[in-house]
Amino acid sequence: MTSGPTRPTGSTDSTGPGGSGVPDVTLDDVRDAARRLAGAAHRTPVLRSRTLDTRTGTRAFLKCENFQRAGAFKFRGAYHALSRLTPEQLARGVVAHSSGNHAQALALAARERGTRAVIVMPADAPRSKRDATAGYGAEIVAYDRYTEDRAALSARIAQERGLTLIPPYDHPHVIAGQGTAALELLEETGPLDVLLVPVGGGGLMAGCATAATALAPGIRMIGVEPEAGDDTRRSLAAGHRVAVPVPRTIADGQAVETPGELTFAINRRLVDSVVLVTDDEIRAAMAFAFERLKIVVEPSGASALAALLAGRPEPLPGPAPARIGVIVSGGNIGPDRFRELLP
Repeated sequence: MTSGPTRPTGSTDSTGPGGSGVPDVTLDDVRDAARRLAGAAHRTPVLRSRTLDTRTGTRAFLKCENFQRAGAFKFRGAYHALSRLTPEQLARGVVAHSSGNHAQALALAARERGTRAVIVMPADAPRSKRDATAGYGAEIVAYDRYTEDRAALSARIAQERGLTLIPPYDHPHVIAGQGTAALELLEETGPLDVLLVPVGGGGLMAGCATAATALAPGIRMIGVEPEAGDDTRRSLAAGHRVAVPVPRTIADGQAVETPGELTFAINRRLVDSVVLVTDDEIRAAMAFAFERLKIVVEPSGASALAALLAGRPEPLPGPAPARIGVIVSGGNIGPDRFRELLP
């Protein structure tokens, strides 16, 4: 997608622009989510690095969701979605499908809200993520990500057991919760020229774009996908959702075949472009974060930083150094896998 989006001005249409029937998410929804998350989610730090600024010719602000509860931004959306359930729904329990971070987040949120969680996870999900999910008390149902349909399996379990399905991204309450990351970032930094956001199913981007474009109308929203899984970039170019083969990338949190229906509807309006990064660039960004920032970041969490380090968001506004926000989305990676991936 190369041209800028047509952005709404203060729209509160709960059925989406143009009467599409797809639920919309507004800045007010994100602010309401922030109120519900107060005291439950961490207000994560924003890091600066003189070395990063010099190397990229920018003023970069890194929103470090690797310090969020359960190790990633996903806790925001999961907890917010559960906070909106009725007592009857909480008594029955919830189910979700996830490669790891939503799994951990929902398991922890379910424990916090006094309910039970069933998580459909790929059999090859990182062991650290499986162990953490089980440690929070969730029941894990394994599936083969290359031969089985996780959404269909989750829906069947929900129907058979009477559970409420909490999808990892394609849900208005999940999206609004994720958007609180950008809300906090802009409250701390003031206006930004660009916001770089990792894109998997699109929920983090949809929430962040909803908040950021309302608070800073001139901001450029740039998504970042792994080169092997560019379903959102292709979908934006085509003007409709398209599917790609199951991505084989170290960024397992972004290994999605097609954008969500609701997330794509929002991102199509609000996202300016999507750039791609290679697995080697992600590895380099993980190493930079460890060596220079002294933080541990998982591959998906490093993809937006990788794009900045690789000079992807071009052209940048000038002549002054562009003020760029970077969502560092998570840090859930075990020590063995971390050592294995570092260049």
